[in-house]
Amino acid sequence: MSVLAAYEALIKGGELREDRDQRAAAEHLDRLAIALSRKPRRGLFARLASRASADPRGVYLWGGVGRGKSMLMDLAFDAIDIARKRRVHFHEFMIEVHERLRDERRKEEGDPIPPVARGIAKEARLLAFDEMVINNSADAMILSRLFSQLLAQGVTVITTSNRPPRDLYLGGLNRELFLPFIDLLERDLDVVPLNGPTDYRRQRLGGFPTWYVPNGKEATEALSAAFFRLTDYPPEDREHVPSTDLALAGGRALHVPKCLKGVAVFSFKRLCGEPRGAADYLAIARRFHTIIVVGIPKMGPETRNEAARFVTLIDALYEHKVKLLAAADAEPAQLYPAGDGAFEFERTASRLEEMQSEDYLAAGHGEE
Repeated sequence: MSVLAAYEALIKGGELREDRDQRAAAEHLDRLAIALSRKPRRGLFARLASRASADPRGVYLWGGVGRGKSMLMDLAFDAIDIARKRRVHFHEFMIEVHERLRDERRKEEGDPIPPVARGIAKEARLLAFDEMVINNSADAMILSRLFSQLLAQGVTVITTSNRPPRDLYLGGLNRELFLPFIDLLERDLDVVPLNGPTDYRRQRLGGFPTWYVPNGKEATEALSAAFFRLTDYPPEDREHVPSTDLALAGGRALHVPKCLKGVAVFSFKRLCGEPRGAADYLAIARRFHTIIVVGIPKMGPETRNEAARFVTLIDALYEHKVKLLAAADAEPAQLYPAGDGAFEFERTASRLEEMQSEDYLAAGHGEE
């Protein structure tokens, strides 16, 4: 099904409302899908003609939270009929790139970026990135050279972001070294704004609570329904919801039992009952725009370690404006009601209350 046909089917089915910006983006992606899906012609003259023609231009979709960027990119990804294509979260991709660069440096054979770019281009003719955001100088330093070579080797890029290209890495260390990458995005990709009036992610929550008390069957069912509303995944296919392994620092991985379109489901025990640190929680906050946590217990001095990890988790989610939906045995103010550590927990309880507010829920993922 074409991008436009799939988009119009969602409108007809009542999943979306007519939106001028969304339709323009869908038409743009539809043209790209058609161009990329054309079967390569055979024969010498056909190959020469193919080389002479320009590779399809990629697309940079940007706009506020819940505007349908990831949804439209998914429609395009499904519609593009080529074998070598990959959809990956941008942060996860950059972790992988740095690992490849380290492997190349060990060979001591010169500049590591060209062989890394060749390897990526060999694996994927289309790269679809969710949530391009630059948080560190290490990424900023290599992006221009890496993407210049990927595009030169015929890789087409589709990416989403909450920010226009000129606002990426604002205030970052040595940002002047990052400016060529912004120039490349604006020159070689079609920058498509998606800033219509409707926050579809917030709309799909439909005013429902984000904090459920107590833990139990009713809370689990409510959070399950919220997961399917946020991801457009058919509830009847709940047994086939994909999982993933999130790359962490030091080559470790965290298993995410349910993960779809930037929404992840965790248990409190998995997140805070095991030895974890700030770097692990930052990886989660950067990777997912929404997380659902079940099984949050009341805490006290006897569970001081778990409470400390929970505090660090909430700090990371709060700083990256991650949406939190949760099932707990108490309201935030009563999660750690008394004893040694209760005073320090008050800031976390306050943040949990704020994270349920309309202002917080309307903020874009990763916004300062």
